[in-house]
Amino acid sequence: MENPLLVGTSPALDLVRAEVDLAATCDAKVLITGPSGVGKEVVARLLHTRSPRRARPFVPINCAAVPDKLLESELFGHTRGSFTDAVSDKKGLLEIANGGTIFLDEIGEMSLRMQALLLRFLENGEIQRVGAERVSVVANVRIVSATNRNLAERIAAGEFREDLYYRINVIHVTIPPLRERREDIAPIWDHCVRLFSQRSGLAAPLTPPHAMELLQQYDWPGNVRELRNVVERMCYRSPVVITPPLLPAEIRTPKGTPERATTAAAAGASVATTLAKRMLENKETFWDAVYAPFMTRDITREDVRQLVLVGLERSRGSYKALVSAFNMQPQDYRRFLNFLRKYDCHMPFQRFRMMPAHVERDARFDRASSY
Repeated sequence: MENPLLVGTSPALDLVRAEVDLAATCDAKVLITGPSGVGKEVVARLLHTRSPRRARPFVPINCAAVPDKLLESELFGHTRGSFTDAVSDKKGLLEIANGGTIFLDEIGEMSLRMQALLLRFLENGEIQRVGAERVSVVANVRIVSATNRNLAERIAAGEFREDLYYRINVIHVTIPPLRERREDIAPIWDHCVRLFSQRSGLAAPLTPPHAMELLQQYDWPGNVRELRNVVERMCYRSPVVITPPLLPAEIRTPKGTPERATTAAAAGASVATTLAKRMLENKETFWDAVYAPFMTRDITREDVRQLVLVGLERSRGSYKALVSAFNMQPQDYRRFLNFLRKYDCHMPFQRFRMMPAHVERDARFDRASSY
């Protein structure tokens, strides 16, 4: 990964830089908040590289990407024989990060049980590996956390511990979405063009003012991550000039027009159709085709919802039929439903149960519809 760098000239980004400078001078715990794709890990890495801990490890972990049963082992380590696959002793990430910084991304998704274990570590620095009878080591680790959730709302809902919130929220860095700092779009775009052009060994294409105007008018719902993806796509085409016709339709269509709304809806449907085809025709599993890119935020919650609706329509409302059709094992049924419910992708199935029998379906749905 390239050196962490905050690109932009907006007053909002200047405030972020000021908070990073403050946090770099001390060992206080830091909470970074902001929507997905704004660069929370970049800020965490920048903070680490400017701190006295820079020579020690920077260890990131996405708390939402690791199942709860494995997260304890990932963070605290385990002893040989503590569970089926524990063939040897293993250090946890907190121990590996000793003397350095650990970045707990998506901490708002951590279960209440894991929150309690993390709180205990924050109080005394003691690490007790899974399966161990006593404390294995006392670690000196700086905790930097990040979330795109409103933790105050999760506290009110009983889903996040208030005492843990006050432990991790000593210095609070808020990164606004890109649409609220449009003056940063041009410098970030130019930086990414140079970066990807250097990687490909090609000359950096020019972006004329009329194309840049469209870029600055676009709301960038995926924030900097979306912008980087668009730049990478442009650079792979190797144009001399990035003209408006080369830009994605949602960018070159004026905001608020019916064409933009239609384009966005079609894009969501297209993603769902592509994912369904990968599983139904290419035999990919749901965990590979959908779960993995969702956890890395390459597809959105809306994409998953649209996919579930496509599946329910073809299975006439049977979630158990989806398990088979999406190439999962029968024992994955509960895990599949838990994933959908956790990320608000569990769609109502009742209306599909009333669909006429003549609706065309995949043969695997027919075989599984007896569930």
